Amino acid sequence: MKKILASTLLVALFLIGNPFKATAQCDTIASVCAKHIISSFISDGQQYRSLLLNPDETAEFKTTFFGETVYRLAACSGLTDGNLIFNIYDQDHNIIFTNKDFKNAPYWDFKVKSTVEVIIEAKLDPTNSGSGCAVLLIGFKQSKK
Repeated sequence: MKKILASTLLVALFLIGNPFKATAQCDTIASVCAKHIISSFISDGQQYRSLLLNPDETAEFKTTFFGETVYRLAACSGLTDGNLIFNIYDQDHNIIFTNKDFKNAPYWDFKVKSTVEVIIEAKLDPTNSGSGCAVLLIGFKQSKK
């Protein structure tokens, strides 16, 4: 009985301890990713995060991009760039952009002419999987008319 109790306690401690390690890992990746939100962009104040355990999993984030605004989307997984593939879709799931066409660029700038709700999907690059923690950061600046 003591062995079962000890084993259960050990498993519980392991399960409780791992979320803290994953959170710390995501914090580090968010700091690495933040270097792409340069001073001319204002962060939207959010850190979009997801734990991806394998390249078959996809994280989904929803946001609204407002018209006449220039955005920078930065996407990271791991301590080096190019580990995360991200796609931006409109509400009808038509693709607006994918960084896969640009060697998994870690960030991309674009201007939105009119307000649009978007879905951002992120997944690990199967050839360069990174850490498993996907982090997206969004910055914006008002466009000059």
